[in-house]
Amino acid sequence: MSKQDPVDDETDVERGSRKPNPIDAHVGTRVRLRRMLLGMSQEKLGEHLGLTFQQVQKYEKGVNRIGASRLFDLARVLAVPIQFFYDEAPAEQTETYSAPGFAERPAESYVVEFLSTREGLELNKAFVKIADPKVRRSVVDLVRSLSGEIPSE
Repeated sequence: MSKQDPVDDETDVERGSRKPNPIDAHVGTRVRLRRMLLGMSQEKLGEHLGLTFQQVQKYEKGVNRIGASRLFDLARVLAVPIQFFYDEAPAEQTETYSAPGFAERPAESYVVEFLSTREGLELNKAFVKIADPKVRRSVVDLVRSLSGEIPSE
């Protein structure tokens, strides 16, 4: 059977290979972001929580859901409020839970995704250490030109 055969898809679902829920994936991404901002390894976070690094890895990928008590422990260890894990959550998943009439900022998830990568984090840390505003502007212009975007003047 071909890989695109619907019968194969149903079999995969039965075996448990499913896509993570978008909220679980988002919460996991936020765990990873905060852990990386603190310079903490998955192994060290696991030690604080009594978990293996593989379990932490599954939480960060959204493969395993994080229960309420575990989320509470994560917030304590990572020194953030629980709401941190839900900030900028996918709009289609959170709209039904928002109070009507309250305006919310549009989520800029690409920023969170970028800062969740090792390169993004390293680039951000190095960039903020540049004291000279003209040099910072030159770096931004350089990156824009490398990406094909026209530098601002």
